[in-house]
Amino acid sequence: MHQVKVFGLGSVAHLVLGNNRYGSYLGVNLGFGFGVTMGVHVAGGVSGAHMNAAVTFASCALGRMPWKKFPVYVLGQFLGSFAAAATTYGLFYMAILHFSGGHLNVTGPTATAGIFATYLPDYMTLWCGFLNEVFLTGMLQLCLFAITDKENSPALQGTQALVIGVLVVIIGVSLGMNTGYAINPSRDLPPRFFTFIAGWGKEVFRNNWWWVPVVAPPLGAYLGGVVYLAFISAPRGPQRLESSAGREDPGRTMLPKANPYTPAPLAPVPAAPASLAVPTLTQPAPAFGGSMPLERF
Repeated sequence: MHQVKVFGLGSVAHLVLGNNRYGSYLGVNLGFGFGVTMGVHVAGGVSGAHMNAAVTFASCALGRMPWKKFPVYVLGQFLGSFAAAATTYGLFYMAILHFSGGHLNVTGPTATAGIFATYLPDYMTLWCGFLNEVFLTGMLQLCLFAITDKENSPALQGTQALVIGVLVVIIGVSLGMNTGYAINPSRDLPPRFFTFIAGWGKEVFRNNWWWVPVVAPPLGAYLGGVVYLAFISAPRGPQRLESSAGREDPGRTMLPKANPYTPAPLAPVPAAPASLAVPTLTQPAPAFGGSMPLERF
């Protein structure tokens, strides 16, 4: 979680502090997206790369992970995110003071609190922002299930981290403008708390927006998971049975097939008188064309 946040917050710092020379909105999305990719590579084999408290909550609520892991994972996410905020603050400390004239502001032309946490723009209402976060996190969770669902069309083995990073970039560049797409309680609350104690003060909790990135993403992740499991994953069962009815069982030995070129039986010939009968030796004739070989697929 630490490296994800450092890459993401660092890209925001370039945008805010660089006077449009060192950063861009696309750069912010790339920083967070490919930061997630690096996080999956770093922590994928340790914890399954649980870096999002909303996704962790949905995994527990939908029975894919035991609840006893939830507080452990979320605590690790929060501590890593807080440490990343402190790291970013230390790395950009001089630039922050230079940009803001020595004042740590939350609003105004020299505001720097937005480097660390999301803030609702003036044109958005609180509940519109809430629904925005629910929808975005639902899309995130639905796509995560699709990417990792081996019964659907999953990402190729070894490419999951890259595809998940691209997913985060897509959400940011297409839907991130309204709320800054927190989509993760671990991404927003710990850095916000850091700015509170680092000198920005209680104004970081203004307008009651602070609780929305904490509550809305878990709700959205749960709903997105339910939609995928109910309407995409579950209906495939009967369809798979129907489509496989005409296919051969891979583990079944096939019987010899009838030869379509076997000649039709000849019409019976009247028997000759016994006195004229010629003794013949009878033996089974070889099958025309032979039998089909046994097939195993």
